[in-house]
Amino acid sequence: MSAVLTEINNRIGYIRLNRPEKRNALSPELIAGLHQAFMEMNANEEVKIIVLRSTGKAFCAGADLAYLQQLQDFSYEENLEDSRKLMALFDLIYCLPKIVIAEIQGHALAGGCGLATVCDFAFAVPDALFGYTEVRIGFVPALVSVFLQEQIGAAKTQELLLSGEFISASKAAELGLITGVEPSEFLEKYVMEFATKLITQNSSFSMGKTKTLLRELNQESRSKSLDLAAETNAKARAHKDCKKGIAAFLTKTSPDW
Repeated sequence: MSAVLTEINNRIGYIRLNRPEKRNALSPELIAGLHQAFMEMNANEEVKIIVLRSTGKAFCAGADLAYLQQLQDFSYEENLEDSRKLMALFDLIYCLPKIVIAEIQGHALAGGCGLATVCDFAFAVPDALFGYTEVRIGFVPALVSVFLQEQIGAAKTQELLLSGEFISASKAAELGLITGVEPSEFLEKYVMEFATKLITQNSSFSMGKTKTLLRELNQESRSKSLDLAAETNAKARAHKDCKKGIAAFLTKTSPDW
């Protein structure tokens, strides 16, 4: 079964995370599959808008922690290479000329919340929870910090990343993390109609150029920050707190900080 499913319907390209048994956790295969899918959708002239969605109850639970535990035995260089793959995916979505809409039908946590952050629009069901929970397992939310701070500002970013708290969909909308909240039974229809409105009412050329301009305004500083974030991410994986936190998570116990 493919970890990423794609389809095109009425000029909307759909990319679906498809690891419901793992709450769509970000495994290396899923990250690679998403990167390829976004590249293909961007190159396809038939696609005007891209919708990112998921199978199952969770939108995305974040990193595949069983895989992260394996990476703790890898060298710093190997961890850095791995970190840069997720960095490349986030940066690709964030800077893609085509508009990307996240359709969030369930919880979006840690790296999954990062996926929502880098999309241009995001709509969620009322009971979806959001949170950058990395600090709870001794990890560092390094990569997402670059995009989140650019999107919602330093103070709100600090609050979310340092607390590691879960927040409701309504709170996420209030902070500017997502665009809006829609009832679960109407979410798919609403996102389709919103995407269709963008396609029919707006120039694809103009939207693409506007998005590209906005991204280029801070491109130099963002690139430097992402390099630093990837290095921080790789180093954090070897720290004793990260090892303790991931082990506790996998055994469903609470780490003693």
